[in-house]
Amino acid sequence: MSSVRMEVKKIAERWLMVKRALKKEDRVYAERLAEMAKRHSSEVFYAFDDPLEAAVFSVLVEMMKEIDELRCNNDDDPGLLGWQESSAVGEEEGEGKGG
Repeated sequence: MSSVRMEVKKIAERWLMVKRALKKEDRVYAERLAEMAKRHSSEVFYAFDDPLEAAVFSVLVEMMKEIDELRCNNDDDPGLLGWQESSAVGEEEGEGKGG
C-alpha cells in the first residue's frame, strides 16, 4: 500500500500530464498547481487519509500564503497574519489566549 505522500505525487504528475490539453498560456498554472500540491508532502500529509484532499489542502495553503504575501506588500492590510493575532478559528470573543 502506498503512502498518501506517494499518491499526492502521482496526482501532481497526472496534473502535469493534463496540462498538455490546456491552452499554452494556462500550462504554467497547471505546473504551479502540481508544484504546490507536492510542497507539504513531508510534514502535512500524514494527517490525511485521502491523497486528493491532501493535495488540495496543500494547494490552498500555498495560495493563501501567496495572497497574504501580496496583502503584506500593502501596508494598510496585515493579511491573515494580522488576523491570526486577533482571533483564532473557533474561538469566541473572551475565550482563547488567556481568556
